[in-house]
Amino acid sequence: MKKAILLILLATGLASRAQPIGKDLVAEGMSLERLARLDDRIQQAMKDKWFPGAVVLIIRNNQVVYEKAYGYSDLEKKVPLRHDDIFRIASQTKAITSLAAMMLYEEGKFQLDDPVSRYIPEFNNMKVLATFDQADSSYTTRPAKSTPTIRQLLTHTSGIEYAAIGSMPFNAIYAKAGIPSGIGNHTGLLENKMKILGGLPLEHDPGEAFTYGLSLDLLGYLVEIWGGKPLAEFFQERIFGPLEMNDTYFYLPKGKQARLVPIYEEVGGQLEKVARPIYDNVDPSYPTLAGTYFSGGAGLSSTVQDYARFLQLFLNHGQYKGKQLIGRKTIEMMLTNQTGALPTQFGLGFQLETPVNDYLSPASLGSFSWGGAFNTNYWADPKENLVAVFYSQIYKSHHREIGGLFKTLVYQAIVD
Repeated sequence: MKKAILLILLATGLASRAQPIGKDLVAEGMSLERLARLDDRIQQAMKDKWFPGAVVLIIRNNQVVYEKAYGYSDLEKKVPLRHDDIFRIASQTKAITSLAAMMLYEEGKFQLDDPVSRYIPEFNNMKVLATFDQADSSYTTRPAKSTPTIRQLLTHTSGIEYAAIGSMPFNAIYAKAGIPSGIGNHTGLLENKMKILGGLPLEHDPGEAFTYGLSLDLLGYLVEIWGGKPLAEFFQERIFGPLEMNDTYFYLPKGKQARLVPIYEEVGGQLEKVARPIYDNVDPSYPTLAGTYFSGGAGLSSTVQDYARFLQLFLNHGQYKGKQLIGRKTIEMMLTNQTGALPTQFGLGFQLETPVNDYLSPASLGSFSWGGAFNTNYWADPKENLVAVFYSQIYKSHHREIGGLFKTLVYQAIVD
């Protein structure tokens, strides 16, 4: 039976690898027949030129029940996408930075409601943007009611905006100050840019709204301060090494650079490889460059297997292979809503499914999720003991609804 299923999957011509799943899938309460709908939808999306290829990984009850690579890494050269290819995960870096910070929280290095200025004096006397002149990027400010706290960095309620991909005023203000988005910046040091950030205005008073921005880049610098070493070293020693995330890096070693998936974009209904600079003059090949700038908000590249291992840590109450990497109660706090009644329900590092927004998807209450700028998506569902990861590499995709479709088609396959 397993052999027949595998032959059918290979016969599609677009699958480079599929997990032999028949028996294991049924054992973990998922329907092979229903998962075929996921297969069909991804195949159709590729025919419709949404993306040239994708990798999918589904884990249930700590078992890999579905793992498949579709389509091509290099469309022009017809290089099949492999299940262990490496993707730019951009904002999926944020959850890893959050875990790093909470490890240091458990060591008593800080308290969540400490002001950032306690550790970085440049964040004293913060201002809020009052007016902005588009003609010359000049602006006026007013005093902020408070200083951002560590908790507000973790929940994107600090008032710190994004560079290059944020609002028009802050794109201009940050560009003039030399503040990068974190995607692809490889020169200089995080410390220097974050100190400059402290002298720039906030979008709003801390705690008053959800504003997606450079909060996790700033948290990454705080991890460097508390941990006493560069962010890349801390990640490797405390997270990547212990979790055996052997293909996750800020900058890929030469022996792994060939596995980096190119970025594509939609041009006139066709897919074309991106060769020109993107965002704030970012070289698309940035993960292959040598660098010293470690963006805690957007700098990492990884595989579906590595990131699924990271997510599974949260479902396993902080344990990996018998070792407690983070406390169970700390994880419970990270996965508890910290943003009150704000429309975006966020824990300490993740967006959450709560009674406020549960109608948006079939995910169980308590599920947590996010994604990355180049069309990578993930979520984990503690109630269903489910981890699902979907990776492709598209710049400014017009079809980002694939993340929602993926979630729908995974949940409809659960039958126990």
